[in-house]
Amino acid sequence: MSNEAKIDYYYSTPIWMFEKPEWLKSVNKVCDEYIKEAYTRDRKEKKVKKDKDFGWSYHSRPLYTDPKLKELHDWVGATSHNFLDFMGYNINNHTLFCTESWVQEFSKKGGGHHNSHIHGDNHVSVFYYLKCSENTSRPIFHDPRLAAKMMKLPEKDSTKVSMANDKINYTPKPGTLIIIPAYLEHEYGVDDGKEEFRFIHFNLQAVRNEILEGVKNQ
Repeated sequence: MSNEAKIDYYYSTPIWMFEKPEWLKSVNKVCDEYIKEAYTRDRKEKKVKKDKDFGWSYHSRPLYTDPKLKELHDWVGATSHNFLDFMGYNINNHTLFCTESWVQEFSKKGGGHHNSHIHGDNHVSVFYYLKCSENTSRPIFHDPRLAAKMMKLPEKDSTKVSMANDKINYTPKPGTLIIIPAYLEHEYGVDDGKEEFRFIHFNLQAVRNEILEGVKNQ
């Protein structure tokens, strides 16, 4: 009789990361105008203030209808489809929609951040980093297992990735693109404003084709 256990691993959460610097120049040029517009709008409406959830930051209007960003959105959509397929979901009878995309930039005043949250009404979230460095804010991904958080034990070595981790930090560079399940809790730490931090956030939802047909026929 053996004392060696057969070990299975279930309920893992994938995080995909790509380096896509080829879009940086053109996408940043387009986003310059969106951030300028957001800055002007917020100043005019006196919305430039330290928000409890976002700190000092600017959010653009939606990007997904901009033809100059169509190549980026098409790639994000196709790769998100592959991501869901990799996770084991059957979405052959679904259509994947980008429900939201916007560019966000933390203010040079410092204090920009985004409190921990999920996107429960979507299936995939994507981040494309346009301006960042090792000194700026960074994404922090939290353990989605609620019960594991409730009975948290100390880690043997918090510098190593293990099943005991309750959060993981990523340090993107300009051109890094990260894809996660939309259920994965995430946040952005407080930025000191000394260097520029800008990224695009996408949310995508897979909708059953029969629902789309029903809406179309109404």
